[in-house]
Amino acid sequence: MHCKVSLLDDTVYECVVEKHAKGQDLLKRVCEHLNLLEEDYFGLAIWDNATSKTWLDSAKEIKKQVRGVPWNFTFNVKFYPPDPAQLTEDITRYYLCLQLRQDIVSGRLPCSFATLALLGSYTIQSELGDYDPELHGADYVSDFKLAPNQTKELEEKVMELHKSYRSMTPAQADLEFLENAKKLSMYGVDLHKAKDLEGVDIILGVCSSGLLVYKEKLRINRFPWPKVLKISYKRSSFFIKIRPGEQEQYESTIGFKLPSYRAAKKLWKVCVEHHTFFRLTSTDTIPKSKFLALGSKFRYSGRTQAQTRQASALIDRPAPHFERTASKRASRSLDGAAAVEPADRSPRPTSAPAIAPSPAAEGGVPGAPVKKAQKETVQVEVKQEEAPPEDAEPEPSEAWKPPLVKTQTVTISDTANAVKSEIPTKDVPIVHTETKTITYEAAQTDDSNGDLDPGVLLTAQTITSETTSSTTTTQITKTVKGGISETRIEKRIVITGDADIDHDQVLVQAIKEAKEQHPDMSVTKVVVHQETEISEE
Repeated sequence: MHCKVSLLDDTVYECVVEKHAKGQDLLKRVCEHLNLLEEDYFGLAIWDNATSKTWLDSAKEIKKQVRGVPWNFTFNVKFYPPDPAQLTEDITRYYLCLQLRQDIVSGRLPCSFATLALLGSYTIQSELGDYDPELHGADYVSDFKLAPNQTKELEEKVMELHKSYRSMTPAQADLEFLENAKKLSMYGVDLHKAKDLEGVDIILGVCSSGLLVYKEKLRINRFPWPKVLKISYKRSSFFIKIRPGEQEQYESTIGFKLPSYRAAKKLWKVCVEHHTFFRLTSTDTIPKSKFLALGSKFRYSGRTQAQTRQASALIDRPAPHFERTASKRASRSLDGAAAVEPADRSPRPTSAPAIAPSPAAEGGVPGAPVKKAQKETVQVEVKQEEAPPEDAEPEPSEAWKPPLVKTQTVTISDTANAVKSEIPTKDVPIVHTETKTITYEAAQTDDSNGDLDPGVLLTAQTITSETTSSTTTTQITKTVKGGISETRIEKRIVITGDADIDHDQVLVQAIKEAKEQHPDMSVTKVVVHQETEISEE
């Protein structure tokens, strides 16, 4: 079968696939054509109309999902990474930039005038390089589409900003673009029209952090994934069950009305996929249903964000060359410039992450000036999902619930001569327990010699100690910003046990010990989170 795929750089990729080919077969061919390694963030879309699309299911045959010939798709970003600096390759960031440029021009990603000018200037720098009066005319910015309603005033501001940049490589321009774009309120939000139970028009948005509710272009509610116990739909109604708050005794269920049964099912699928991709460490560990059941057996079949980071970190390949949208930039491809100018690939410093980070997060990319951070014991909680029901029609109701809890301890030691990794895992039985998490942060500044570049990560340590009833994880991060050294300490204490433990006393003792250990530092934040887990029969 003949396929046409519209790409993000406005070119079209055409190929012939076997008539029983699945969605993943075509997606893989497109990513190979683009030389993309981190393909799991992308997908192939079928557009129902100018504003509504359906994602091609990778696990199903293409012919069962499309009508007519040739088969027409668009290649788009499906999962927008919350921190683009964590992406392994510059080519991935470039295609994310292309997607966001489309989102801005189409109006899907609203921006203020100042933000449009700033992002536009980074786009021009990425495509054309430094301003050169001999090469660039008086209105060279007008050749680019940067905003839905582009004005002369905006173009003049873009040129003013662009002319101020000196020796900024394409990769740096892309990263600056993404660092600003990711802060926008509608970044990576998949929108679905709906009504509340009173019939008022609203918009439901799905993103990496959870489910959002908008009314008249203002966000009126947010349901983070950790608070969502179950999502389901029945006919054209969509429901979410919310975990009770600290002052509440029972769970609450909130319902919404979608335009049709198909729209409710589409929203449900998007929620399942986003939760799985961003919240789980692996799709391989999702248990299959033990009982035959009517209804949907749909599950996200690709890799999670954690899995794609691990996979790309294991592959060592030269930085791929690729051509930019503007032909003037073909000789200075993004990764070619990165290889010449090392600062190109250095990310902003971050505190030590809770899971094994990608090389981009640690400055492990060749040529980055950030010193390699030494990681010690890190404890993470692994959430596993029950198999959500799949696609048999008609379905009386679809439901998905989060899961049993496993505790996984990951130990990574990294020295100049050797790298070793140990991953012991043990199951923890689900019992009636209460857990409080205490977060302690302190910050200190003192004068430095100022020889290092601003924002350079010096060290990042994570130290974990355990007793029979608690686990203490201390993260110490030292950075240099603007010539000033900054030490940040975050202590996370998880106390697990039954009602016999005096949690308040443990909290008081933890704060007291923190002040004694670091008398010259101040406690800036204490967060207490309490959960109750009930064993399942």
